Amino acid sequence: MEKREQMYEGKAKKVFKTDDPRYVIVDYKDDATAFNGEKKGQIAGKGVVNNTMSNIIFQLLEKKGVPTHFVEQISERETIVKAVKILPLEVIVRNVSAGSFAKRYGVEEGIVFDEPTFEFSYKNDDLGDPLMVESHALALKLATKEQIETVRKYAMIVNDTLKEFFLERDLKLIDFKIEFGLCDGEVILADEISPDTCRLWDVHTNEKMDKDRFRRDLGNVEETYQAVFERVKK
Repeated sequence: MEKREQMYEGKAKKVFKTDDPRYVIVDYKDDATAFNGEKKGQIAGKGVVNNTMSNIIFQLLEKKGVPTHFVEQISERETIVKAVKILPLEVIVRNVSAGSFAKRYGVEEGIVFDEPTFEFSYKNDDLGDPLMVESHALALKLATKEQIETVRKYAMIVNDTLKEFFLERDLKLIDFKIEFGLCDGEVILADEISPDTCRLWDVHTNEKMDKDRFRRDLGNVEETYQAVFERVKK
């Protein structure tokens, strides 16, 4: 498949057209951002980690009945994916209190929930990706009721699958953000699943093994991404 002109560049990835309009090539960068782009930096090797890790997990989720945009990894940083129209809703699932949840509600990090929480944020950088309830998403016609129900169903399968997957690698899945798109009218999982989009804590030490090391200046950022990668590849 021929790689053609760049059509988009985001905070973490570049997207290129191909000679087949049904597919695009995603190129993962080492750029790192936090707090809606206010903090910027580089994490050496991040693009390689996030690309390969996402593809391993996408293939696992396909087997669990969650359709994804993954087609084929073609290099350490590049993957062919299905062209999708991204739904402007970021989906956040939480198993343990952390990050913005803990700050918003004034609770400590580390509270294990009886049931996972499910929330949307409006995918809009200019507005700071605000939290959004389902009725608002429907009112703004960001998705249909059926699409939202499908997204919720798939998100819970993703959560159950990832909790088990990471636990086998001595990692606790605290929370994660995922995005969905439409391909031929079908809702499918898109974007990525990586230490950029998941909070992962070491089972034995509760050490943070994700992008919080960059957000909070905890140090050993590159080493932590590589350590997660080594566990995921097992």
